[in-house]
Amino acid sequence: MKSDPFELARKKMVEQQIISRGIKDKRVLNAMMKVPRHLFVSKNLMNQAYEDHPLPIGEGQTISQPYIVALMTEALGLKGNEKVLEIGTGCGYQTAILAELCDRVYTIERIPSLSIRAKDTLTHLGYDNVEFKVGDGTLGWPEAAPFDGIMVTAASPKIPQPLIDQLAMGGKMVIPVGDRLTQDLLLIERVPEGIKKTSLGGVRFVDLIGKWGWQE
Repeated sequence: MKSDPFELARKKMVEQQIISRGIKDKRVLNAMMKVPRHLFVSKNLMNQAYEDHPLPIGEGQTISQPYIVALMTEALGLKGNEKVLEIGTGCGYQTAILAELCDRVYTIERIPSLSIRAKDTLTHLGYDNVEFKVGDGTLGWPEAAPFDGIMVTAASPKIPQPLIDQLAMGGKMVIPVGDRLTQDLLLIERVPEGIKKTSLGGVRFVDLIGKWGWQE
């Protein structure tokens, strides 16, 4: 098997950016150590793939900073048997991390070219537990609901009601909510009394465009 020239960079990323900031979930750390992040960015950005910041992936979208990917993923508390909905496929990196940690990922992207590219990358890497859809992510994926986890990788002015409706009892959703400049990363839990919200800190994401998000 060919050795991975980026393995050391990935190890450093996990130790210095993720463990050092308090991420403890072993399964998340192993997934971050395994998934080749450099294959999800353009060739000219590969040498920056493991640095501590987001990177452009085209179409005005970005691949999130590694720590934010780890933080959002850990918050879902995945054990391996879950069905997870991802809103905003982007380049497919977060999708791959989720695919390592749950039974099946349903991922929606509104920009067709990004969805096609992500599907190509994930198929090439051997992920066969991902379903892809192009469309308005704020509407969710009703025919596949309910979901044990929902990960929203773009910022919304409010929590889209269809996503709350499609969250299973006991399920968790992570979503950035706020204005277009700064947002609060929220962990939403579906409990018998309704929904429970916990703030995971301040973030800045690209806009969630759609019927229940920002208008274009």
